[in-house]
Amino acid sequence: MHIVAELPAQAAAQPGQTGWPVLLVEDDDGDAFLVEELLNETPAQVRLLRASSMAEARTMAAGARCVLLDLGLPDSQGLSALETMRRLAPRAAIVVLTGLVDEHRGVEAMAAGAQDYLVKGEIDGKALVRALRYAIERRDAEHAARALRESELRAEENSRLERGLLPTPLLRAHLGHTARYRPGRRQATLGGDFYDVVETSDGVVHVLLGDVCGHGPDEAALGVSLRIAWRTLVLSGIREPDRLAYLQDVLVSERTNEELFATVCTLALAPDRASLGMRLAGHPPPAMVRPVLAALPDDEVGPALGVLDDVDSELVTVPLPPGWELLLATDGLLEGRDGPAGDRLGWDGVLGEIAAINPAAGDDTLPDVLIDRIERRNGGPLTDDVALLLLRGPAT
Repeated sequence: MHIVAELPAQAAAQPGQTGWPVLLVEDDDGDAFLVEELLNETPAQVRLLRASSMAEARTMAAGARCVLLDLGLPDSQGLSALETMRRLAPRAAIVVLTGLVDEHRGVEAMAAGAQDYLVKGEIDGKALVRALRYAIERRDAEHAARALRESELRAEENSRLERGLLPTPLLRAHLGHTARYRPGRRQATLGGDFYDVVETSDGVVHVLLGDVCGHGPDEAALGVSLRIAWRTLVLSGIREPDRLAYLQDVLVSERTNEELFATVCTLALAPDRASLGMRLAGHPPPAMVRPVLAALPDDEVGPALGVLDDVDSELVTVPLPPGWELLLATDGLLEGRDGPAGDRLGWDGVLGEIAAINPAAGDDTLPDVLIDRIERRNGGPLTDDVALLLLRGPAT
């Protein structure tokens, strides 16, 4: 049966469809015939489907833009019928059909999530089509409002996660630092990249950059836990050689599955800022940006945290020349490619881009400019998240 009506643009039939799909769930043949006749009175173009029970409706609800629902079905009564239909057709508008003596049930149905109700025998064809159209518009508005609210909640959650993953450094003396974070493929949720910078009372500046494998709120929450645990370990005076073992204990106890692991780079900058101690747990080393362009040695890279039972990470001491600048980066930057099907850039490719930028000493724009250049060379947004931390020693 095909019946035609003026419908809102968003409810128009898709190409290849014979009409706008409306599911009538009504066990009374006379009432069903009345609905058909009312629609025949109008120029509406509707593909009307009929189910006489909720069991029959289960096989027909998919794709319906609107459902005309009788609350007195043989296998489902009252508001339970409405709840079942909302589960079967979560995106459809639902208009409840009631009798004159039980009109109050229509009001209750609207309070329970229906978009409208109609009293049998009290409407004509135009009123029926109008009710269907307005119900769909209300349902679309509800979906839009829900999507907006979910977007706002995601933004609020991202803001909380960002404060946890990317904190304000605790520094007593001047040490230049610039941090940037950019999600991979412009995803809405932060991933598990994290960093921290803490100066202790002996003048040593402790630096952390890490990356929890994967994306999503679980990985981000784990990154926050690791970052806070590391800061607590530093401030509580736990010896530097013991921190990664404690950090792995936190990871193992907090992760949601045994496959989650984290790569970590830690630095301990000497009070005179003329040398650093570095530990790498499955993480790439930093690179010297100034006075020369070169990646720090990666000869002593231990396993990522959460992979083996014991943490094995050797301390590497690196002298720092006057006027040094260091760039710490997570894998997301280094795994950029030379074109969509090209080779992985690694530090060699990234350092080439820094040389082309030729940043001035103390240039805080380097991280942003560098990520933009790597994305262009990659042929689009990077697959993984990127966290960058640019550190600068005291001016000479």
